[in-house]
Amino acid sequence: MSQTGMQPGAALLPRIPDESVCSTLLAQIPPQVAAHSRAVQRLALEMCDALAAHGVRLNRALLSAAALLHDIAKELPRDRLLQIFTENAIIAGNAAQRPAPVWHGAAAAILAQTQYGVDDGEILSAIRCHTTGRPGMTKLDKIIYLADMASYERTYPEAEQLRRHALADLDRTAIEGLGLSIAWLKAGGKPVDEESLLAYADLRARYYGGRTSEQTAGEP
Repeated sequence: MSQTGMQPGAALLPRIPDESVCSTLLAQIPPQVAAHSRAVQRLALEMCDALAAHGVRLNRALLSAAALLHDIAKELPRDRLLQIFTENAIIAGNAAQRPAPVWHGAAAAILAQTQYGVDDGEILSAIRCHTTGRPGMTKLDKIIYLADMASYERTYPEAEQLRRHALADLDRTAIEGLGLSIAWLKAGGKPVDEESLLAYADLRARYYGGRTSEQTAGEP
């Protein structure tokens, strides 16, 4: 048994972990987290299909792997997360200086890479930024971010709207989702991760171009 609480495989995972490999890892984390990860996968693949209907095709294997592995560090205790960052300082970067609620994303990406041999940069990026976003988000990043935020077991009032919007306009809904998250954190007096603020500004600039805040008032 590894220090993550999961059994490292005798062999490293392939570059893109398949469904059976991900299922083996999910069996080693709390059932409620595994169920959430399955719900994230379901919505992520629906968003992928919606994009495909408009001629935008993404790698479903990458998407599934990122969705299923994004929360593998979710229930690890604080001291274990800090240990992961310390032992992998170069990969971790400034993870320990960021708000604690987002630590599990960075830790999950580190574990996927160092313990389970996942070396695909797109998967690792989507896992790492699934709670915060990041400047320059890829479509895979946006899908995992929104699928996590609005997965089918979520029942808060805006969840159904986010799911519906995400199937219609991924880029605009990424702005909407980040805006809601930032607003909720500020309203609750909780720290907002700097990456979220940068991601929100970057997404708006890319989507709305050079339009001013006055011109985009009332838009997400």
